[in-house]
Amino acid sequence: MIRRIGLPTRTLRARVTLLATSLVAVVSVVLLWLAWRLVGDSVAAVPQLPPGTLVRVDGVDVEASVLSEHLRQQARERMVAAGLVAFVFVVLAAGILAWTFTSRVLRPLREITDTARRLSVESMGERIGDVGSHDELAELAHTFDAMLNRLQAAFEAQRHFVANASHELRTPLAVIRTELDVTLSDDEADEAELRRMAGVVRDATDRAERLVNSLLLLARTDGAGLAVTERVDLAEVVNSAWLSVRANAERKGVTARFHLVAAPTVGDPALLERVAGNLLENGVTHNVENGWLDVSTGVVDDARVMLRVRSSGGVIDPEAVTGLFEPFRRAGVARTARTGAGLGLSIVHAAVHAHGGSVHAEPVPGGGLAVTVVLPAAR
Repeated sequence: MIRRIGLPTRTLRARVTLLATSLVAVVSVVLLWLAWRLVGDSVAAVPQLPPGTLVRVDGVDVEASVLSEHLRQQARERMVAAGLVAFVFVVLAAGILAWTFTSRVLRPLREITDTARRLSVESMGERIGDVGSHDELAELAHTFDAMLNRLQAAFEAQRHFVANASHELRTPLAVIRTELDVTLSDDEADEAELRRMAGVVRDATDRAERLVNSLLLLARTDGAGLAVTERVDLAEVVNSAWLSVRANAERKGVTARFHLVAAPTVGDPALLERVAGNLLENGVTHNVENGWLDVSTGVVDDARVMLRVRSSGGVIDPEAVTGLFEPFRRAGVARTARTGAGLGLSIVHAAVHAHGGSVHAEPVPGGGLAVTVVLPAAR
C-alpha cells in the first residue's frame, strides 16, 4: 500500500493559531509604523539653529542642519532595529501561546471526536462525561451525550422490537409448515382432513396478516407526523369502533356500558378510530367470561378531552402496567398469549403521542385494566 506524503491537513488548532499570530503581526506592524512616525516627528520638533551655524562635535565643526538630519536618521534606525527585534519576539510569543492555549481549549472537542470514532452499535454505552469546562464545548459535550442516550434507547428498542416481531411471525409460519408436513405425509388423508388442515392454515395466515398490518400501523404512527388533521368527536369514534367489536363481546358475554359526551379534538380520523378500536378490543379480548366493559368520553377542561375504557379481567401487577405499552406485551405476559399480536396498546401509545396527547393505564381493583387517553381539545 502506497501512502501519499504531503502537507498535513490544516486543523482547527492550526487555523486558530495562524489567525491569532496574524492579528498580532498586523497590530505590531501598525504600532511599529506609528512609532517610526512619532520618532521622526519628535526629532523634527527640536528647535533648529540658523542656517550656516557650525557646531563642534568631537573637535570637528559640523553644520547644524547636517547634524540635525544625521541625528534624526540615527534615531529612526535605532527605533526600527529595536522595533524589528520586538516584532519578532512578540509574533513568536503570540504563536506559541496561541498554539498552547488552543490545545487546552480544544481538548474537549478532541474527546468528543475520539468518542465518536470509537462508537459502534456494540459500544453505544460510552459517554464523554464532564469535560472540565463550562463553556460552549461543555454544552456541546452534554448535547452529544444526550443524543447518544436517545440513539442507544432507539437501538435497544429496535433490537427488542425486531426480536419480538421475529418470534411472533415464526409461530404462525411454524403452524403452517407443521400442518402441511403432517397432512402431506399421510397418504390416507381424506377430504375432511384436508379441510381441517386448510382451516388451521387459514387461521395461521390470518394471524400473520393481522400482525403485519399492526406492525405497519405502528411504524406509521410511532414518531411520524399526521397525514390528515380534521375535527373529530371521540364519542362518534367510539360508536364507530364498537360496531366491529360488539359481536365478539356478545359471544363472550361481556356487558358494555357507555357514558359518551361530545369530546371534539383535531387529528387523523382513521388513527383515532384505531385508538378507540384497540382499547375496546383489548377490553373484550382480555376480559373474563360474562365480564363488564365501561367506556366514557368527555371534556377534561378547556384545553383537553378524554377517552376512558375500563374493563374487568385478570389481576394485573401495578408495576407491570407501564410495560403494557411496549410492543408484544399482553396484560403483563410477554409473547405468550394465543390471541392478538400484543401491539394494541403500543399502537394506542404511538397514535396518541402523534396527536400531542397522553395515555395512562392503571389496574382495576379486583382485576382488570383502566386506560385513559387525553387529547388536545378542538378550538
